[in-house]
Amino acid sequence: MINLTIDGKTIDVQEGTTVLEAAEAAGVFIPTLCHHPQLTPYGGCRLCMVEVEGARTLQPSCTLPVTDGMVINTSTQKVLDARKFVLTLIFSERNHFCMYCQVSNGDCELQNRAYDEGMTHWDLQPNWQPFEVDASHPFMVLDKNRCILCRRCVRACGELVGNYTLGFEERGADSLLVADYNVPFGESSCISCGTCVQICPTGAIIDRQSAYQGRETDVDHHIGVCVECSVGCQRDVLTRDDRLIRIEGEWDAPLNHGLLCDQGRFIPLEEDRSRLLTPLVRKDGSLKAATCDEALQVAADGLAKETNLAALASTRLPAEELVLFKSLFAEGLKAELVTSLEEGSATASLAKLADKLGKPFEASLDLLKDTDAVLSLELDLVAEHQVAGFFVKRQLLDGTKLIVADNKKNLLAEKATTKLPLPAGEETAFLADLLTAIDSGSVDADLAKAAVSLKNAEKPCIVYGSAFASNADEKAIAILLELAEKLGAALIGVKGNANSAAAAQLGLEAPFKKNGYKAAFVLLSDEKPSQKLVKSLEDIPFVVALAAYGSQITGNADVVLPVTMWAEQSGTYLNLDGRLQKAVKAVDAPEGVLSAYETLLQLSEKLSFKPDLDWKEKLMERIPTVEIQQA
Repeated sequence: MINLTIDGKTIDVQEGTTVLEAAEAAGVFIPTLCHHPQLTPYGGCRLCMVEVEGARTLQPSCTLPVTDGMVINTSTQKVLDARKFVLTLIFSERNHFCMYCQVSNGDCELQNRAYDEGMTHWDLQPNWQPFEVDASHPFMVLDKNRCILCRRCVRACGELVGNYTLGFEERGADSLLVADYNVPFGESSCISCGTCVQICPTGAIIDRQSAYQGRETDVDHHIGVCVECSVGCQRDVLTRDDRLIRIEGEWDAPLNHGLLCDQGRFIPLEEDRSRLLTPLVRKDGSLKAATCDEALQVAADGLAKETNLAALASTRLPAEELVLFKSLFAEGLKAELVTSLEEGSATASLAKLADKLGKPFEASLDLLKDTDAVLSLELDLVAEHQVAGFFVKRQLLDGTKLIVADNKKNLLAEKATTKLPLPAGEETAFLADLLTAIDSGSVDADLAKAAVSLKNAEKPCIVYGSAFASNADEKAIAILLELAEKLGAALIGVKGNANSAAAAQLGLEAPFKKNGYKAAFVLLSDEKPSQKLVKSLEDIPFVVALAAYGSQITGNADVVLPVTMWAEQSGTYLNLDGRLQKAVKAVDAPEGVLSAYETLLQLSEKLSFKPDLDWKEKLMERIPTVEIQQA
């Protein structure tokens, strides 16, 4: 341990701690602008300068490691004068007239730092040139007039996301933030994750959806899990007056550390589908408005009289609703088919292996953050489960080998060290050839190269998604397990929707095929139905649909019951590496619209059935593919 003194406080810290980190541990505030705890210390803004006894000049606290016996002063007159001078230079360099800025009055770190120092003006005459505002991006606006050249956005794009879209051209005061080779932001390689927006300390990059709708002090915060995929990122949904304003990543989240993708940050606020607000019942060939009680009674009567019944539920739903759904239809109505809309495509083959082994065999997603070789099987982590892809991409410049095996268009393959063909249905032969190449070599140059990369790795990972899981047979899965054991590799399956893993634990994995069903119950919630599902339901005489939005399915159904969408409900989600996490309600549902849980309970009452509501016990009854971490 290192012993030092900061502003008269004596503390002990670990070796390698910076002065800034030590000050935070001691409860001493040192202002910063270019620094961010998720980024490598940079020391560019010079606002965090402190006085160190024995040092000739002031020192940047964010990059200076502590030494034993060090004595530091953070608020001497020399330090205070330096801070004010640094802020004066920054304010005079670009257009920082705060009253015209979207992030003024609370959201701007530059303005807040000035107020901290008691500044009401700056002494230098502004000497800035106007720059065009780039509004070409669908989600973000780039205003170089507000940029303070801290490079937080550039560093985040590279260090955290691994995309390297943003950079600077020119030098010194002429430096300009650019996308790629100074192309319009909306035409660049930007993947719309929005990390740059969230990490920008000023109004240089803003979220165009939430501009002028509410500052940090004017909004309500709802921290919970993202329900867009099975990664399970923590996010903060910001609301004002019961309206969705914007979504931000939670920097303190243990899994994603503030990162989100466009599906988690921007797309949920872009909803343009028609909302269902009134129960509907088909009468004389057309859907007519009905009371909730009437619609529930028609649904109960129609479902109860048919034994040849299929029931399907979205894997975007909380575990509490999936358990209630299964109890009602499997135990109460004895439906012939009770499954999920995903039909176990991402989980069924893997769950069978866990059943056979009698233990979990997949690893935590955390291992993907620190690996020196990744084998990706039929999975594009650029197009899906993007945050998991960020973990891989940002390591590539450090020497991590990426082997992508796929036969479809795969954006991740563009960043691969080695690309291998893997036609759908050939998983067994491919894995057998790779296993042989690892044991004794291969005449195929690419396969041999991949084998060497995996054999030489100290921390290899094999990651796969729904395409591989649905295509691979039992033999292919067995070879995959053998391959992982031989290499000492972690196996990571990224599943599908937010609660795919929970649906697998409940056995909601059976395929939905045309089987002469006489009735069907479809719990869509806010999921967009596939054309495959639409066609599969077309010939079924009686269909009940629970949905938040109108679709072909609700248009063809016999009973439609409106339910809540993602922001209007709370519940538990089991992510791809076994974390039980809570989604949190952010806004109230429209009047008269119930959650799927409430609707299922009322339907149970109509059917005189008392469902089993012990969701946690039900989740634990089956051996999971990855160990479940108790909430």
